[in-house]
Amino acid sequence: MSFELTKHDDVYVLSMDAGDNRFNRRSLARINELLDEVVAVQGPAALVTTGTGKFYSNGLDLEWVVSGEADLSFEELALETQSLLARTLTFPRPTVAAINGHCFAAGAMWSLAHDFRVMRADRGFWSLPEIDLKIPFTDGMAALIQARLSPQAAHLAMTTAHRFGGLAAQQAGIVDEAVTEDEVLSQAIELAGTLAENDSDTLEAIKRTMYMPAVRALTDLAVDSAG
Repeated sequence: MSFELTKHDDVYVLSMDAGDNRFNRRSLARINELLDEVVAVQGPAALVTTGTGKFYSNGLDLEWVVSGEADLSFEELALETQSLLARTLTFPRPTVAAINGHCFAAGAMWSLAHDFRVMRADRGFWSLPEIDLKIPFTDGMAALIQARLSPQAAHLAMTTAHRFGGLAAQQAGIVDEAVTEDEVLSQAIELAGTLAENDSDTLEAIKRTMYMPAVRALTDLAVDSAG
């Protein structure tokens, strides 16, 4: 498992290289460690997250939970993932998700928690497959999705498991840019760089005010189900 942080001028790139980059105790802990490093930066900074190969993130590591090797229950894993979603939604630095490949379930939700999204246009899908998995959304996850998407896009994504390619995702307002494979990361870094000088305290305060209902729902201790 490899989760690394590299610096490109004022932009810090969090790269995930762990297969389909699912969320489990180890990956969540590592991601939060790297986020701590970005928060601690003195001066201008922005964050870009990206995956490698065919995947950005496929969401919760459900196979790990049922393997017998997990040290977290399904509910505990959902709560820890929701904490990451809430943290990203209110992160004190500008954030851009560079969606290099498949972006599903809680991975898609994490991308929505970023300020902006740049997605590969020709391959890879963005999808919320919970209806097919027979796993209803938690209140927090539903609140996040509905806070970041139009009602029409949220309804389509949440109730049909529709798979959006890059261009369709852009048309639906799910992502801000759909570009070629070679441009995904560079465009995300360029966009993040234009925002790196934003005051971190002010930015965090604005985000907390904008997304207060979603943050409250995500940090509620009760979790009934998750994607």
